[in-house]
Amino acid sequence: MTHRPMPDASPIPFHLAPRVILERLAALAAADRPRVVAIAGPVGAGKSTLASLLSTCIVPTDAYLPDYDLVAPSERDLPHHADFPRLLGDLGSLLSRRETRIPVWSFQTHKRVGDTPRTPADVIVLEGIHALHEPVLPLLDVRVFVDAPRDIRWSRWEHIERTGQRGMGVEPAREFFHGVAEPTFSRFESLYRARADLIVSNDQFTHGAPA
Repeated sequence: MTHRPMPDASPIPFHLAPRVILERLAALAAADRPRVVAIAGPVGAGKSTLASLLSTCIVPTDAYLPDYDLVAPSERDLPHHADFPRLLGDLGSLLSRRETRIPVWSFQTHKRVGDTPRTPADVIVLEGIHALHEPVLPLLDVRVFVDAPRDIRWSRWEHIERTGQRGMGVEPAREFFHGVAEPTFSRFESLYRARADLIVSNDQFTHGAPA
């Protein structure tokens, strides 16, 4: 892990976040490997949208979720069920500038359904609810936490389900959001916030994928 600038005290508006993050990266000492930006936050905060503005090499922690039928419903988002050994191996390959294949996790079948290629880039973005969990910290250069009000986050997810973009269905998604995703993430939220270099505020409703 490289030396990082001190954390910012004030939240950054979402529209300014890409510029601020890239400036953070530019302030770091030169490296002979790609840089890794981690973007964590609760479901629907806008993590994947922000990631897409920073790089073409995005590694979602959702891809390393467990097959849901192997885990009790209340434990499905707990980080100790995620496949961190595979995640660390995939990030290691990308940091060595080797193309790798990352898992594809289906929100329709709620399990891993194959792999997809990922080409390394100068900036690698790790995004998802587990992006600031302990195992990945040594690989990170800039740590970001994206925040948004709960009602706006649910509205984003509801829009995705109503327009058929994810396939879970509105009522199953509502049950999962309120019964699993929210209470699970709240157990780790203060820890992830404390680990972040930057807090990004995303409090405007947009028609984007919940992530």
